[in-house]
Amino acid sequence: MDEHAPLVTVTVCVRNGAKWVEGCMDSLLKQTWRPLEIVAVDDGSTDGSGELLQAFHDPTGEVPVHVLRRPAEGLSAGRDAAAEAGNGEWIAITDIDVRPMPDWIEALMAARLGLDNEDVTAVTGRTIFEEGDDLVSRLRSIEIERKYRSRPRRTSLANGPCSMFRSEALRATGGFDPSWYHAEDMEVSLRMLSSGGTIVYTPDAMVRHVPEEGRQRFVAKRRRDARAHVRIMRRWPRRARKGMAFDFLGTPLLVLTMMPLRVASWVAFLAALGPSILWRVQQGGGGTLPVDLMASTMTGLTVWAGLVFLSECVMWGSALGAVNREVMANVRRRNRLAWMVSKAAYSLRMLLLAWSWALWTGLMLGALDALTGRNGHRRR
Repeated sequence: MDEHAPLVTVTVCVRNGAKWVEGCMDSLLKQTWRPLEIVAVDDGSTDGSGELLQAFHDPTGEVPVHVLRRPAEGLSAGRDAAAEAGNGEWIAITDIDVRPMPDWIEALMAARLGLDNEDVTAVTGRTIFEEGDDLVSRLRSIEIERKYRSRPRRTSLANGPCSMFRSEALRATGGFDPSWYHAEDMEVSLRMLSSGGTIVYTPDAMVRHVPEEGRQRFVAKRRRDARAHVRIMRRWPRRARKGMAFDFLGTPLLVLTMMPLRVASWVAFLAALGPSILWRVQQGGGGTLPVDLMASTMTGLTVWAGLVFLSECVMWGSALGAVNREVMANVRRRNRLAWMVSKAAYSLRMLLLAWSWALWTGLMLGALDALTGRNGHRRR
């Protein structure tokens, strides 16, 4: 390593992630870049994470490790404290449930120089979500892989699990605000871009994320995403982004449509059959439906069928459909004719509905935050 190479500070925060601490810290200590230091923050853990982190505290080691113990104030506050404690010219961030490849920092640093007339203030790498044994982890793994597949070199987001910021630029833009509720990586990225900086994506800088398993955990994270993005869109509307478009939203916008379409189809079905059922009850179960009632029933059923068809087109034929078809690849190979009505397809539909509902509830919580001026929102 060049003796004049800049120092990199790698930061990581944990709250109640004891099962991930050792794997993450070991992977950080195996980084090939030198000089390197690590600042790890225990954000008020109650499960023993702090004690596990403390075992790595070694300020005089070949790779110095500093462990900060703090009250539970959130990820933004933890990242900000770690960045302030670091001495590096570059500040890298990752998450405790992530395992960076040994050359992760080296690959980030190789991309930091950029091209002519580029003021590179951040470099972001590629996150690979590992697959577990459940449908949630497979969906998440495939969705994230497809997002990275078409990602441009110049990007609008330095992702939290795998990014690095020039320390002076990070501090000049205010660092990580402790009041931010989630999406602190996007907030900092937008600040840097608005200041004239460039964020570069390099697929060579890879980290592996542990499988995101369990519907409850998955839905809770997507709700937090949506809630935080209300703040992002409020603070950074299109006119304030100087032509910058979000290049990492991917499938959530399509997932948002799933719940309204399904609910509308259920309402249309009930509205179509309800009057006919009521008429038959009133007639004692017999008789032929009046022509006008039969016509309205058929019209209602046509509307219902159209809504079901549209929702199925979104699920299987759109950009979201490309993800879903890959999720169902094994079932499709086994059953080429009936895979769309299989038990696996039903489970996937229920998962997407839960995801859609999480996004809608997150948006509503975000709107409430905006009205009350909480979680990083400013009253207007």
